[in-house]
Amino acid sequence: SQEAKMKLKHDINPILLQLINFIILVYSFVTYIPWYLLSGSREAIAKSKQVKAKPVNNKPGGAYRSVNSQHCLASVLCPGCDTLDKVFKYAKTKYKDKKLLGTREILKEEDEIQPSGKIFKKVILGKYTWLSYEDVYIKAVNFGNGLAVLGQQPKTNIAIFCETRAEWMIAAQACFMCNYQLVTLYATLGGPAIVHGLNETEVTTIITSKELMQTKLKEIVSQVPRLRHIITVDGKPTTWAEFPKGVIVHTMASVQAMGAKADTGNKQPARPVPSDIAVIMYTSGSTGIPKGVMISHCNIIAGITGMAERIPNLGEKDIYIGYLPLAHVLELSAELVCLSHGCRIGYSSPQTLADQSSKIKKGSKGDVTTLRPTLMAAVPEIMDRIYKNVMNKVNEMTTFQRNLFILAYNYKMEQISKGYTTPLCDSLIFRKVRMLLGGKIRILLCGGAPLSAATQRFMNICFCCPVGQGYGLTESAGAGTITDVWDYTTGRVGPPLVCCEIKLMNWEEGGYYNTDKPYPRGEILIGGQNVTVGYYKDEERTKKDYFVDENGQRWLHTGDIGEFHQDGCLKIIDRKKDLVKLQAGEYVSLGKVEAALKNLPLVDNICAYASSFHSYVVGFVVPNQKELAELARKKGFKGTWEEICNSPEMEKEVLKVLAEAAMAANLEKFEIPVKIRLSPDPWTPETGLVTDAFKLKRKELTAYYRADIERMYGKNVK
Repeated sequence: SQEAKMKLKHDINPILLQLINFIILVYSFVTYIPWYLLSGSREAIAKSKQVKAKPVNNKPGGAYRSVNSQHCLASVLCPGCDTLDKVFKYAKTKYKDKKLLGTREILKEEDEIQPSGKIFKKVILGKYTWLSYEDVYIKAVNFGNGLAVLGQQPKTNIAIFCETRAEWMIAAQACFMCNYQLVTLYATLGGPAIVHGLNETEVTTIITSKELMQTKLKEIVSQVPRLRHIITVDGKPTTWAEFPKGVIVHTMASVQAMGAKADTGNKQPARPVPSDIAVIMYTSGSTGIPKGVMISHCNIIAGITGMAERIPNLGEKDIYIGYLPLAHVLELSAELVCLSHGCRIGYSSPQTLADQSSKIKKGSKGDVTTLRPTLMAAVPEIMDRIYKNVMNKVNEMTTFQRNLFILAYNYKMEQISKGYTTPLCDSLIFRKVRMLLGGKIRILLCGGAPLSAATQRFMNICFCCPVGQGYGLTESAGAGTITDVWDYTTGRVGPPLVCCEIKLMNWEEGGYYNTDKPYPRGEILIGGQNVTVGYYKDEERTKKDYFVDENGQRWLHTGDIGEFHQDGCLKIIDRKKDLVKLQAGEYVSLGKVEAALKNLPLVDNICAYASSFHSYVVGFVVPNQKELAELARKKGFKGTWEEICNSPEMEKEVLKVLAEAAMAANLEKFEIPVKIRLSPDPWTPETGLVTDAFKLKRKELTAYYRADIERMYGKNVK
């Protein structure tokens, strides 16, 4: 079974193992009845077996809806709150003096010289300082009025190009109140993509940080002729001589001061209506130049209504840690869900998240240790990294410690699959691992890309909490599906949210039909109020990806292939763009090949590639430095990191490991990579080879490794 494959291997004497298993059996038997009566898990087990969504009719390809929204899809959080400014006003009135946005103060910054001679910036951070709902509301009102003083008109575009921080959310709320259309751009986008977004939306004002102004905007400002105002959220920047004439730099504080002084008189600000555009979100896109998705107020509100319904007991006791890019729909939606339910949001960054993070000075505390959040969102890349780091530490333990951990891990895996909890293991064995994320996480939300079954199960076991795996797109305002907290199955993304419905459309070319048995399969179509308005200034693309049915319902073609299980949960099984037909006619799913090999200790990242002119698959692999160096040592290969990666001998050794894992994962012979290129450099959003959610950018990777593809295939490449 899949669970058996995910179990960790130990080296315990068979007789001793039988004795341990007998003790575990006795312990399970003795504790079962008190656990069953006192833990409340009976209800959870019953709920996990219930049907969670069902089709609205019996026709093939009929839309599936959550059992909680069979007759009517949900579209508003609370009566009358149909625009984002009303949602915030409602929350401000209800939670007035409660803490909302938190930021850690920087106590000390210092440069640390590495053995390689590189200089790393390290910080020592203090406590979180908090702004209340009322504080944030006043700052947002003043900022919105200040922007009006600078000439910003309702229904016109204004850009934000900034790291995830409290000021980002304050600026966004100001725009929602004043009906300014907020153009969001990832802080890691390359120069040409930023220029494209700013010029296409014709913005005259951009909100940014001092660092991004110096590192990214400085080079491209001359290519954005309409730009008149740059607002820095974190104080006055040092000006530079070559700054174009006609562009004025302001601080956020000075714009807020203008707004506070401005005499708005009896003039009513132009409040938005539900159909007005709230955000034009530029997706980092796994293909081509970024495209702007127009998201209306009612789209976002429908999406966050659906998401909030999947998080039980969401409220004032919850603390959310915000560190993913706010320019990503997953993070923006998660934070708006928290803001509307009285939760606190403490800000962080990937570089300061944990005690071991790259910017945290050794011996001082990372953000999760200080904040101790109860809710956290993550992309699979971050969870995979945590999984590999913990497993590397397990391998370094003494034999006794390692075997104890493995026994507890495998025991808990069995219990979880039956719907049971393991309080003793949690407090004795997994407490230390749980503290890596602060020790209080009750739900981990995962989205952005598929999460492997092994990583999901690891997070369930070691962090003692459910992993809510979700599926959605920027084009669906981030909403689609999220697993129920009591559903501990792996590899599925849950039933449709209460705000939308999902149907499967036949895809003949790939051989997927909604009449397939045992599970209907096909391209996933999402319908509901969360389905966005379309692509900015791209009507042709909008017509291709969206349509309106005979009932006036708006639908989105996702390009993803899914199947519905009997309980109404969706599983993503393929992607149209990832399917390649080999020379002999077999179809290869590149995503399937990558998922089977990505979790190997030897692999940090992998991209499979196939050409229709050939009969085999090749791959580009970012190897794990520690694991590959150890493999090279075992094989007697000496050399620098680059020499190891460029060695044909080491390529063959890594291929052997990949082939073994591929066979264990039941890949077909034609799906197993025959040749590979080992990449000495990691793929980060800064390199342009992966998106901000760490999804592979196949087009860019193919161009980057073009010479290697030609070497692996010969010259005849499609």
